[in-house]
Amino acid sequence: MNTPIFIGITGGSGSGKTTIVNKIFSEVPEKSITMIEQDSYYKDQSNLTYEERCKTNYDHPFAFDNDLLIKHIDKLKKGQAINKPLYDYEIHNRKKETVEVKPKEIIIVEGILIFYDERLRNRLDIKIFVDTDSDIRLMRRIIRDINERGRTLDSVLAQYINTVRPAHEQFIEPTKKYADIIIPEGGHNLVAIDIMVTKIKSLINK
Repeated sequence: MNTPIFIGITGGSGSGKTTIVNKIFSEVPEKSITMIEQDSYYKDQSNLTYEERCKTNYDHPFAFDNDLLIKHIDKLKKGQAINKPLYDYEIHNRKKETVEVKPKEIIIVEGILIFYDERLRNRLDIKIFVDTDSDIRLMRRIIRDINERGRTLDSVLAQYINTVRPAHEQFIEPTKKYADIIIPEGGHNLVAIDIMVTKIKSLINK
């Protein structure tokens, strides 16, 4: 197999990254594409109590184990499989289990801060920023965190005001300048998504 092509997809929490990724996966043969999520690389916090883990700012660059993520990207680039961590949002910590990820032609790296670390950014062949209005991102985050992550409305709003919004303005929004492609309105921009899918298919067919 040729060296995998790494496609980075970033944007604020609730911007529509997952919708875009799902669309790409629905159009590209499974044998040719895989993904690693930056969320899987939140630092292990087994040394902290649950109460202490709840206070962690998960939207800050320090929350991520980018050293391990970069190590895994380098292994995949060399054609070696990795054991990707799994993260449990309800207990705010990694699970004991891991999942094997084998290298494929296209590897999507998805996460809110994948452009922030220069080392990580430089390992991405194509960089996509999903640009969505803050009010839409907040509504999506409320729905997701309540339905999928066991949060209350009050806790979601408090986290958004105290950490999510400030971190977006300080760490995420400025990385838009590194993007090769900016997709407005997240997963609703079907034209931009179709163009991206066509590009990926052309890379696979080479």
